[in-house]
Amino acid sequence: MTSHKITSDQLRSRDWFDNPDHPGTTALCIERYMNQGITLEELTSGRPIIGICQSGSDLTPCNRHHVELVQRVKDGIRAAGGVPFEFPLHPIHENVRRPTAALDRNLAYLGLVEVLHGYPLDGVVLTTGCDKTTPASLMAAATVNVPAIVLSGGPMLNGWRGAERVGSGTIVWEMRKRLAAGEIDYPEFLSRIADSAPSVGHCNTMGTASTMNSLAEALGMSLPGSAMIPGPYKERGAVAYATGERVVDMVWEDLRPSDILTREAFENAVVTCSALGGSSNAPVHINAIARHAGVAFDNDDWQRLGHEIPLLTNVMPAGAYLGEEFHRAGGVPAVMHELLEAGRLHGDVVTANGATLADNLSGRMTRDEAVICRYANPLVEHAGFLNLKGNLFDSALMKTSVIARDFRERFLEDAEDPNAFEGRVVVFDGAEDYHARIDDPELAIDERTILVMRGAGPVGHPGGAEVVNMQPPAALLRRGIESLPCLGDGRQSGTSGSPSILNASPEAATGGPLALLQSGDRLRVDLGRCEVRLQVDDAELAVRRERLEAAGGYGYPADQTPWQQIQRSLVEPLADGMTLRDATAYRDVARRSPPRDNH
Repeated sequence: MTSHKITSDQLRSRDWFDNPDHPGTTALCIERYMNQGITLEELTSGRPIIGICQSGSDLTPCNRHHVELVQRVKDGIRAAGGVPFEFPLHPIHENVRRPTAALDRNLAYLGLVEVLHGYPLDGVVLTTGCDKTTPASLMAAATVNVPAIVLSGGPMLNGWRGAERVGSGTIVWEMRKRLAAGEIDYPEFLSRIADSAPSVGHCNTMGTASTMNSLAEALGMSLPGSAMIPGPYKERGAVAYATGERVVDMVWEDLRPSDILTREAFENAVVTCSALGGSSNAPVHINAIARHAGVAFDNDDWQRLGHEIPLLTNVMPAGAYLGEEFHRAGGVPAVMHELLEAGRLHGDVVTANGATLADNLSGRMTRDEAVICRYANPLVEHAGFLNLKGNLFDSALMKTSVIARDFRERFLEDAEDPNAFEGRVVVFDGAEDYHARIDDPELAIDERTILVMRGAGPVGHPGGAEVVNMQPPAALLRRGIESLPCLGDGRQSGTSGSPSILNASPEAATGGPLALLQSGDRLRVDLGRCEVRLQVDDAELAVRRERLEAAGGYGYPADQTPWQQIQRSLVEPLADGMTLRDATAYRDVARRSPPRDNH
């Protein structure tokens, strides 16, 4: 047990369970918990009450094993002298939730804030896994600011088909192309994709789930080396126990998210994300967590800090291996060790185990240079994001680590105009429009066409849908052209290897210039200048704007649920983290605004 910084009478839970000034309220708080066998001594003896935010359920298969894993967390909490209280997180399942799981991130955040603020919890273990369970949990922890620690469920085991590795998510985008080209039939399509999910756990690729859990570790919010232990490994149960033990000490030390989630920690996360070849969704979520932590952070920071960082992680979709090899090669600490040695990280930041980042990374070098490269011998020299601007949007991101050789040769290696290209656009208004028309020969889509997806943002879809990574029409796929430039105001899956221009803000649905774009217009994309320009004169755009406003603005589907209406009325652009307007004003509410008595 650590030396105490606070005493038992300073625990939040004492206001509920041992408050002689309000005996009636105290009795009401205690008596009903005793009907499950919890003793009066447990609740009144000054032991920390530790919440366990349970993200696993039958609706959330990537987190389902937390239902069993949480028993080891409870064992660790009890061994350290705490009392565990398990409670549910609103389910978030990326693949199945319609119209998009992005709607659930803010909803889960709101619910978790209310639980952490309004119940007798001194600390919390945040069980994470599927994409948005991690940012939702960290956003809430930053807001309420009780001692908190992240426990990832870990990735699945490697998927295999014969001797070929099959990466979850990534295989979907590859097989979609082969199905459209007529190379495989529908039953084989389903069979090959099913090979990618061989065990419990989240995506075994460096998609959004693996990225966000890795970045939770990079931020210092989980135990070193814990993020990418595969879900079925025995070490996963061991780190669950250690996490339960540690959170009790964090309560006594009064070590809170505000002590860990500093600007330096967020800068470390950006640098680490680039070296991991991390998901294009990471900027949205990291910007959101930073805003709730009171740290000013935007997409310019992502380019400034991360673009020149090399790719060190040879994991799909930017590489060849999967989660098991990454863990065995040293995982997140091995990547961060290379970055720290290169002077790219702040080593003096504090982390959840109470040590500095530099202490945690001591001796944690790569154990397999084919999987985790040395800084001096990277897979890609510059692997971060570009923040593109122009007359169509104020901010849009491009992930450079996944620009394939074929794409680079076709679009970026003109000796007279390097790192730039121009093309005619074909515009789609939502995923349904794309699926209905992509193979229409009258669109005249060729190998230089730029595909544009709009109406896919936080307001338009609603929620920000993963639909910008559009595949070419079947006619081009059959000719061997597997990718076209894509641009849009939505997102794409972190498991996709498409170098799309994503998260364009402001979106069409809120009056962004994308709403004025027409099929047949020409765009110029200049990566050297970080610029995208619509080649239509201002007078014509003014006419289009007047026509659009006369028609009532850019149209999008009506709300289907009360939450869709609420979110649309409050949500901010993807570039700003897709947070809820005014919600970021609420910080450290556990100390600044203790909840009022209920009786």
